[in-house]
Amino acid sequence: MKIAMMTNNYLPFIGGVPISIQRLSDGLRREGHEVTIFAPTYKEQLHDHNIIRYHSLIKGIVNGASVPDSFDKRIEREFVKGDFDVIHVHHPMMIGWTAVYLSRKYHVPLVLTYHTRYEQYLHYIKASCFQSAVPLYMRNYMRFCDMVFAPTPLMQEYLYQIGCEAPVHVLPTGISDDSFRADEDIASALRLRFLGECNNNQKFLFCTVARLAKEKNLEFLFHVLAARKEAGNESDFCLVLVGEGPEEKHLRKLAARLDLEREIYFAGCVSNEQIKNYCRASDLFLFSSLSETQGIVLLEAMAVGTPVLAVRATGVSDIVVSGVNGLMTDVSETEFGEMLDQVLKGSHRQLEQGAVDTARKYQIQDIARCAADYYKAAIAAHEYTDTGITENFLLHKISGIL
Repeated sequence: MKIAMMTNNYLPFIGGVPISIQRLSDGLRREGHEVTIFAPTYKEQLHDHNIIRYHSLIKGIVNGASVPDSFDKRIEREFVKGDFDVIHVHHPMMIGWTAVYLSRKYHVPLVLTYHTRYEQYLHYIKASCFQSAVPLYMRNYMRFCDMVFAPTPLMQEYLYQIGCEAPVHVLPTGISDDSFRADEDIASALRLRFLGECNNNQKFLFCTVARLAKEKNLEFLFHVLAARKEAGNESDFCLVLVGEGPEEKHLRKLAARLDLEREIYFAGCVSNEQIKNYCRASDLFLFSSLSETQGIVLLEAMAVGTPVLAVRATGVSDIVVSGVNGLMTDVSETEFGEMLDQVLKGSHRQLEQGAVDTARKYQIQDIARCAADYYKAAIAAHEYTDTGITENFLLHKISGIL
């Protein structure tokens, strides 16, 4: 098959969607399919003949992101040359409406992956009043899709609840074989670096990987750890915080105010190849986000045998099984802190094999083969209906006039 992947963001921009696209595309290519990624330009970018870069209106905004120009004529020119069998779009806005236009004009099936609970990001644009409008928008957009992918069963259920009429199938982001192979020497060196040689056996190392943003709920973790330090005679832990984001300055100030400057290490941006070593060096992977649709980082931690302690939320509950590969609590600082204390006093090592076993269910090639089967089903079921979609319609939608 010839597959067109369409996205509003991609590498070198780091995020869950670009990583998901890269892994699925690599897996599909290994299965013998042709995959072309339509992605915006960046100030600095990867050059790959499998990537078609279209124009960006603005480059270098927050964390190096771009504002894509989904009206760029190159998108349609290159799409026509590709003679694609299916379009797989990863956003329901901007390039999402370009994908609808191309799907209807050239009679090509359209598949969407619902990566993000968009209503949980409205604080960035001071638009919480539109929270109830997001399901309406999504329901309207998904009417143009032949199939929709949800990363987890709970997200599949949610999409049906908001009125999705297209078939919704679960297709999680896969993890590579390399994710299971941490470098033990590097992991040991990291543990010594953060805990110190003298106290290495008396202290616990925690790790979390998250964009430093409000929706990741990192203040919750800080308060839990502050209570732990206050309850003990001395600190017995270090938290390594991997990631960058707009809340970094605020979080550093909070760490200082809570007297956690020595216990919380801001590691900044760490390459995806190295994150597994940070996880392997740690006793537990702590996760407080309430906005995940899957939680790829949870699986990456589990792949190297690091159990997870997480807040119960969509995207987490489908992966973490308490007592098997980790533990979950409600959004309660007290409960989370008590569970943390309980698992550290017991044997958290017994959860390691369960974590690895869970991660193995999400290997890339299995996910890619599943995706290919779904594409074939979408192609077989596709029936073209002339909906009168024109470039004026596309402009109308992107302008947000529904």
